[in-house]
Amino acid sequence: MASEKKPTGFKLSPWWIYGILIAVFVLLNYIGGAGFQDTTKISYSKFNELLDKGQIEKVVIYNKVEGEAYLTKAALADKANKNVAKDMLGNLNKGPHYSFDIGNDEVFQNNIEKAKTEGKIKDFDFKAKSNWSELLISILPIVVIIGLWILIMRRMSGGAGGGGGGQIFNIGKSRAKLFDENSEVKTTFKDVAGLEGAKEEVQEIVEFLRNPDKYTVLGGKIPKGALLVGPPGTGKTLLAKAVAGEAKVPFFSLSGSDFVEMFVGVGASRVRDLFKQAKDKSPAIIFIDEIDAVGRARGKNNFSGSNDERENTLNQLLTEMDGFGTNTHVIVLAATNRADVLDKALMRAGRFDRQIYVDLPDIRERKEIFEVHLKPLKKVEDLDVDFLAKQTPGFSGADIANVCNEAALIAARNNKTAVDKQDFLDAVDRIVGGLEKKNKIVTTDEKRAIAVHEAGHATVSWMLEHAAPLVKVTIVPRGQSLGAAWYLPEERLIVRPEQMLDEMCATMGGRAAEKVMFNKISTGALSDLEKVTKQARAMVTIYGLNDKLGNVTYYDSSGQSEYNFSKPYSEETAQTIDKEISNLIENEYQRAIKILEENKDKLEQLSNILIEKEVIFKDDLETIFGKRPFDIPAEETDIV
Repeated sequence: MASEKKPTGFKLSPWWIYGILIAVFVLLNYIGGAGFQDTTKISYSKFNELLDKGQIEKVVIYNKVEGEAYLTKAALADKANKNVAKDMLGNLNKGPHYSFDIGNDEVFQNNIEKAKTEGKIKDFDFKAKSNWSELLISILPIVVIIGLWILIMRRMSGGAGGGGGGQIFNIGKSRAKLFDENSEVKTTFKDVAGLEGAKEEVQEIVEFLRNPDKYTVLGGKIPKGALLVGPPGTGKTLLAKAVAGEAKVPFFSLSGSDFVEMFVGVGASRVRDLFKQAKDKSPAIIFIDEIDAVGRARGKNNFSGSNDERENTLNQLLTEMDGFGTNTHVIVLAATNRADVLDKALMRAGRFDRQIYVDLPDIRERKEIFEVHLKPLKKVEDLDVDFLAKQTPGFSGADIANVCNEAALIAARNNKTAVDKQDFLDAVDRIVGGLEKKNKIVTTDEKRAIAVHEAGHATVSWMLEHAAPLVKVTIVPRGQSLGAAWYLPEERLIVRPEQMLDEMCATMGGRAAEKVMFNKISTGALSDLEKVTKQARAMVTIYGLNDKLGNVTYYDSSGQSEYNFSKPYSEETAQTIDKEISNLIENEYQRAIKILEENKDKLEQLSNILIEKEVIFKDDLETIFGKRPFDIPAEETDIV
């Protein structure tokens, strides 16, 4: 049995070949041309002088224009010829020793024949000579240009990685990445925590493709597509990755921006090629991430009046999904967080039959997501996952993953062997409030003002029934804020006016505290004013919670209002809206001032503790104010 040859690991690059060819041409040029002639070229008169002395043994004439002279042994011993006596290696030079140009060939022939007759030369000969070096040098530029052209064409037409952006002959080909049974996709539905409804819908689509007869036997049709809609970070792309891992069918994945190109017609061509590939491998799934890049509503904000490449791409996508030549057994999954800007024709039944809303996780789903992301971490044994889920209201799946990673980094920074509860709390604070800036220079007066401001928030929120319960207050600067208060908001599906008003009052508590304690206000309430103005505007213009305007909303859920140049209400109504927003905010400000004046001594006591400790918690407020009468016992808040 013959032994197998082991690979040497040496790979011949095309650039090596080009380099060797150029080196050969240069060497030939040196040897056959100027490189040797510089030391052996002599004039015709010098040749006649050597001939008269009888130092030339033999002469060879090429093409009647050039001659080469071979010297006698005696001539080589002469000091005048010592430069040609030896070759480059130091051995005796056998010749030719000199070369020279011939003027008139007839005169030269007569002279050489005469010298032969007189015995001054032993032999002479006439030969034809083809100058290969000159020929090669003349064609060298052409060879190099052709070689470079072949190399560029190979790179553009094929090259590494398949049809990419710079490959001019593949520019109309789809850029979709194919996942099939040969691809190792490790993400499955087990890795997707929460999203039970969305998972069920998507699992059914996978089941459609695995076992279509189960559904078609009753006369049903396989859905054409499913659109995953939801805020950023909720797990839309992760769900699609799980489909790729679970489905035993080819899965084509690409982004909406992969269709868009500066060349006209490229996007439509890529759509055609994508569906052609999917149809050839059907049953198959196509996943288009961020479909709003190509599926935005047509005819909007196209002020140029010219042909829009993106619209052509969208038209082709609409045709492929449910046109005259329908692609059977090809299901399209798409994800976006801007469903409001998508074209209505794309959203209709028959194209995207199902719209799956992937919402922010609730407390139970957050617990499941934490459990997934906590698996790779070295954590303490008694870590309370329910507590972590309660501390992260409004966090998406991506935010929770970030919390777990930040907690691990904080624990490592503090040289801990395991990640504990405090690390997670610090990570939440870091993400929500920003990095602590303990070295920021704050004067004594400014520190007192910040403490009073934050104590005002804490006091008002403690005294209001519907305000979010306080977790902790700090006057250590974080991010762009000089102080911060953390609350644990109740997760509500609907919000009533009294709840919104209490939240606005608690938000204005900071500025109200400055007014009560110093009879002065400062610029420190900017973020509070921004938040409360948005809430008041939403109450008046969106939710119809204002008595004067009544049950009217100016909210456009389609998202098309951004293209309008006029407001959906009159100037008189605009004045009423502005006045009602101002009245709402002012009423809550006065209400906060009243609450703080009634509890001025407790406010001062709280601000003093805050200046001393820099951070206070719920327990400190209970010490000063007593138990909060509105708090619901923990056993009543358990989720069934």
